[in-house]
Amino acid sequence: MSAQDAGAVDRSELERGVEEDDLRFGLDGLARLGLVRLPLEDLLTRVAELAVRAIPGADGAGLTLLEESRSNTIVATAGFVNAIDDVQYSIGEGPCITAAAEARTVLSGSLGADPRWRRFGGRVARMGVHSAVSLPLLTPDGVVGAMNVYAHVKDAFDARSAELGELFAAPAAIAVQNAQLLEQTRRLAAQLTATLETRMVVERAVGIVMSRSGVSEEEALQRLRTLSQHEHEKLVTIARNLVDEAVRRARNHRD
Repeated sequence: MSAQDAGAVDRSELERGVEEDDLRFGLDGLARLGLVRLPLEDLLTRVAELAVRAIPGADGAGLTLLEESRSNTIVATAGFVNAIDDVQYSIGEGPCITAAAEARTVLSGSLGADPRWRRFGGRVARMGVHSAVSLPLLTPDGVVGAMNVYAHVKDAFDARSAELGELFAAPAAIAVQNAQLLEQTRRLAAQLTATLETRMVVERAVGIVMSRSGVSEEEALQRLRTLSQHEHEKLVTIARNLVDEAVRRARNHRD
């Protein structure tokens, strides 16, 4: 082996060592995310930032979380990623959409010439972005989202990039799913709290109407509903106003 060949091998081994260190940093970062309670979008953004570190050649990344009951959550590590993903989702085609729909890694080294997404590729190439690797976030329950990793230069990603990306995406998917479940639990708790508070306010207002008018509970509730329709206000708003008025009267009488 010549000195030149030996040098090439050494550089390759060095590069692989750096890549493995970056991947390890990303995986350690994912593990630490499980120890903190970040807001959902902040956590997703952090996962995307770690992906940029873990995948060689990346200039920026975006992450899309698929949600059934509300609009999908989309985050990005840089402004140009937002611009690219805006194009992707506005026209309904692109590597991230394909990766999520087909549950497989999608690689492109020349988006402008890629026949899979002619409208998307041409537009983003003119924006100076030419390479992408998109990775589905796979869990035992299915695809929870996808990561889109971009580079400005052509052929920035190869099979090694895809391999490292998949090694990162596996635990990232679990971290994202856990964050999604936690956020759903928070939303449900908030909804239940709001429902209980609404019920309590309406029940108090019904009691006030019953005491003032001597009507039954059903009749008092119907009066509040009729007033709600007449005033074009929500029932809870009518009820809260009545309760607040009763409190003010009681305080004035006491004073």
